[in-house]
Amino acid sequence: MQTHQRLQRRLGVFDATAIGLGSMLGAGVFVVFSPATALAGPLMVLSVLVAGAIAYCNAVASAQLAAKYPASGGTYVYGRKQLGEWPGFIAGWGFVTGKTASCAAMALTFGQYVAPGFATPLAVAAVVVLTGVNLMGITRTALLTRILLAIVLGTLVFVTVAGIAGPHPEPAGPVAGPGSAWGILPAAGLMFFAFAGYARIATLGEEVKDPARTIPRAILAALAAAFTIYLALAVLLLWHLSPGRLAESLSPLLDAVMSSGLAAGAPVVQAGAAAACLGALLALITGVGRTAMAMARERDLPSPLARVGGQHTVPFVAELSVAAAVIVLLLTADVLTVVGFSSFGVLIYYSVTNAAAFTLAERPRTAPRWLNAAGFVGCLILAVTLPLASVAGMAAVLAAGVAGRFLVLRLRKLPPRT
Repeated sequence: MQTHQRLQRRLGVFDATAIGLGSMLGAGVFVVFSPATALAGPLMVLSVLVAGAIAYCNAVASAQLAAKYPASGGTYVYGRKQLGEWPGFIAGWGFVTGKTASCAAMALTFGQYVAPGFATPLAVAAVVVLTGVNLMGITRTALLTRILLAIVLGTLVFVTVAGIAGPHPEPAGPVAGPGSAWGILPAAGLMFFAFAGYARIATLGEEVKDPARTIPRAILAALAAAFTIYLALAVLLLWHLSPGRLAESLSPLLDAVMSSGLAAGAPVVQAGAAAACLGALLALITGVGRTAMAMARERDLPSPLARVGGQHTVPFVAELSVAAAVIVLLLTADVLTVVGFSSFGVLIYYSVTNAAAFTLAERPRTAPRWLNAAGFVGCLILAVTLPLASVAGMAAVLAAGVAGRFLVLRLRKLPPRT
């Protein structure tokens, strides 16, 4: 039986929480409110509540499973252990492919905020630098995540002060409420991914101290903080900009500052957006690399991806492979249009999480089975209400992965040639 070098447990509750919150306060917090308002109008706040409720179900399920299986790989591992190889593979394949595209989108968004004319070269440079940070070890990753998170939180505080203390502008542009009640669920589908960063905590299960205690606390703390921030910003932006202006804005937080008495602070928002993109990109590369490593250990991806080594004991082959795939996407594809299908993949990932948690025999009173069932149903509802193109795109990617694994398994069963 093949054995693999294990990662080292170096992260405490604070570091793990920071990595999860840094993922949830990525570039999405600077842009997601506009498309959500275009769908749900002034009812966008209800979309935040729906997304938060489903995210809570998923967080509880993730915490249950991560405490029982403190290994890298997240739901890929949980699905295999509790449901079987195929559900685990579908979860892992959806996460790796969808989040690789998300990495490219985050990198490109960073480039567009910093220097629109040189967005792609800057995006590639960001991927190279952050991969280098990851290769220096998980403690370096956690340190940089804390620094970037502090910048983002400071920026959001400034936006809040500008929105409250600055003069409330006269409505400009269309003020008739956009969207409708029918848009609440699709808007919740967009908002949900703002809360999906706690998956990064679970994927680091092999690198946290006392995982049975640390992982559940970090997941729930990160989700609670993110939910509070998103709900407060949703209420503030709807009041400050009006639903009509918010639905049309390409940079709602920046517009909120520009239309206040603190417009001179606009560069602060731009810097915060850049830091958010980098923080989310750093956490994404880390999480995708660990999941790819876990899949390679089970031979669901090429076995070299499971190699762990170097002075800082990191999955360097998986990290470098993820970085290479992201750079290829940046150089060859319009990532901002391709990345939409990752939403469907993440919801499938969490539906497997809830299904796996439902099968656990031992559970705390705070995690009843009905909560897992509600999370499973909620994920599927949000998935099917996504735009058809997103559903079809990721369904095709999942089907290709399933077909490829099926073919590989058949080839392995063939007798060797004599």
